[in-house]
Amino acid sequence: MNDDEIATRKMQFLFALRSKGVTEPRVLEAMEKIDRGGFIKGLFAERAYEDMPLPIACGQTISQPSVVALMTQALDVQPRDKVLEVGTGSGYQAAILSQLARRVYTVDRHSRLVREAREIFEALDLSNITAFTADGSFGLLDQAPFDRIIVTAAAEDPPPPLLAQLKIGGIMVLPVGQSDHVQSLIRVTRNDGGFEYEELRPVRFVPLLEGVGRES
Repeated sequence: MNDDEIATRKMQFLFALRSKGVTEPRVLEAMEKIDRGGFIKGLFAERAYEDMPLPIACGQTISQPSVVALMTQALDVQPRDKVLEVGTGSGYQAAILSQLARRVYTVDRHSRLVREAREIFEALDLSNITAFTADGSFGLLDQAPFDRIIVTAAAEDPPPPLLAQLKIGGIMVLPVGQSDHVQSLIRVTRNDGGFEYEELRPVRFVPLLEGVGRES
């Protein structure tokens, strides 16, 4: 693609986000600034600006942009927030969050994905992201508590360690469901009396698996 084609696709990309219900100006600005094309390699690179999930290494996917944006919008990230992302994947979601939060910690069970995401973060000078290889279902106790937590893989229920690492007043957004076909995106808000749950929309994500993945 030449520069004009890329510019046209980016404009269509942002229009598509708005048409799906993404209205928060800071989220749209972050989605415009972070080029999804930099996170997709090989055969699928030319489809980077389409609103669809695409395969990446280690049998994982990069979520469709409208879902990334809607999850980010639901998370309501504030400029001083410390955010935990479970499921680094390509690094795209963490890069978006880096434009909105003070500090982003991201964990993935696949060391290859973490390594490749770090390289992209460094190339983009996203110095407020720290990436770890770890079992994300246990969160990141050393850095807890978090103002915001986002999970980009589906669990049957919100993992208790993640709930415990959410600050009072904090928000967690994650997909839940017992199968690949029936999942719901939910928002969990922690208050003094416990947790409030809100169902947002149907989604489809890869499962949240325990343990650290083998290097592929």
